Amino acid sequence: MRHYEIVLLIHPDQSEQVPAMLERYKALVSAGGGQLHRVEDWGRRQLAYMIQKLAKAHYLCLNIECSKETLAELETGFRFNDAVLRHLTVARRKAETAPSIMMKAVEREESRKASQQQEAAA
Repeated sequence: MRHYEIVLLIHPDQSEQVPAMLERYKALVSAGGGQLHRVEDWGRRQLAYMIQKLAKAHYLCLNIECSKETLAELETGFRFNDAVLRHLTVARRKAETAPSIMMKAVEREESRKASQQQEAAA
């Protein structure tokens, strides 16, 4: 089995269905005998360029270990799911389990917003 990192761009109107999509993908990987090493929800972010007249998308990052057949099944699912705007699969040498740079930035941004809200409330 090989290690892969998958980044998904989900239509922003489908953000509430992201947990259900994640569960479906997790079930597909585990049914194929694979493992999920890291699942990150980066939230809605600005796109570098317009995709289907959209300026924002919901980002997901998955680090998985699976067979080629399972990966092909996942990518076919991405291709035929209208909510998935783009997907990128990159083969990795080893499992990535530490938080990514993007996730660290998201956490910093969330903590900054929380501290601003606390200051505004006080």
